[in-house]
Amino acid sequence: MTDVVVVVGAGPVGLAVGVVLAGEGREVVVIDKLAEGANTSRAAVVHARTLEMLERIGVSDRLVELGVPAARFSIRDGGHELIGVPFGGLPTRYPYTLMIPQDLTEQVLLERLEELGGKVRRPCAATGITQYDHHAVVTLDTGETLTARYVVAADGMHSRIRDLAGLGDDTADTLALNFSLADVWVDGGLTSEEVRLYLATQGVLVVAPLPNGSFRLVAEVEEAPENVDVTYAQQLLDTRGPKGVRVTEVIWGSRFRIHERVAASYRNGRVVLAGDSAHTHSPAGGQGMNLGLRDAITLGEALSTALQTGDETKLDQYAVEARAEALEVVSLAHRLTRIATGPRILRPARNLVLRLLGRIPAVRRGLAVRLSAVRPG
Repeated sequence: MTDVVVVVGAGPVGLAVGVVLAGEGREVVVIDKLAEGANTSRAAVVHARTLEMLERIGVSDRLVELGVPAARFSIRDGGHELIGVPFGGLPTRYPYTLMIPQDLTEQVLLERLEELGGKVRRPCAATGITQYDHHAVVTLDTGETLTARYVVAADGMHSRIRDLAGLGDDTADTLALNFSLADVWVDGGLTSEEVRLYLATQGVLVVAPLPNGSFRLVAEVEEAPENVDVTYAQQLLDTRGPKGVRVTEVIWGSRFRIHERVAASYRNGRVVLAGDSAHTHSPAGGQGMNLGLRDAITLGEALSTALQTGDETKLDQYAVEARAEALEVVSLAHRLTRIATGPRILRPARNLVLRLLGRIPAVRRGLAVRLSAVRPG
């Protein structure tokens, strides 16, 4: 029987699973329906614990080299800081939030996969799957079939493999919130040393540095435009963020709504879920891609063990423990979102409470630990 693993989806999660398996000398086939990888930034945060786990596949140093480390997270109301969250005291080699666009993260993972002799088959969509006791057969849009010992569904929130394997459910919840996202060039007023969350009466605004010197803006708005222009981005900064910042160009923009969902189970027979196919949630705290990458490392190692020994204990353990962590992360992201987007009339009182909490060292430390996901020493 074949010992191949088929990974469906070549985003960061699928690529990371492929790298783990290739590094262990396992045969892995990574497929993706897109003709080429992403060229927009989308997710842009890699936290400390994720970098620690990515050391196992030899990509952390390269990511740090390409990214920009933000040593602080600052919750603000205009020019006033409510809570400052320093990462410097954490027990880790990475005492910061690494800002790096998703396309660069994918590039680093793809290069590592190719160094190990792997590759991605594109464009190549999985259209069907049939499971047997000891293997599965994946049908491709070309009519070709792939036989695998295991199949990893890393094909995103709308995962076809997840649904075909009976792991989809109807528990997805869409929050009634619209978000606008834009990467912009600016003149003056912003720093690359910290990520800022502005909690203005008019609404929430995240301002985060990117490696090329531009900044990511994310705002909850009543109606998000399909195309973000300079005037719109400038208005967000003027009404919610710092003064004295001039937007000179919008590089890229998008809009989205929040979906909250955790699959009822991460495994059914030969099929295992990882990343957005298993969980989706608010971007608050920048946890999404991090949780997915940690899924990938743990799952890749569990699959390697199962292939080598036939013992699926670690695979079953992954399915239980990764889901438990996802539930915690989704809950945290939900709470952060509700705090940031609460009723307008309550926002001044909210900010007063946060200012008082920000004076307590344990609160600042606790936020640093939760965001970074570092295990306290």
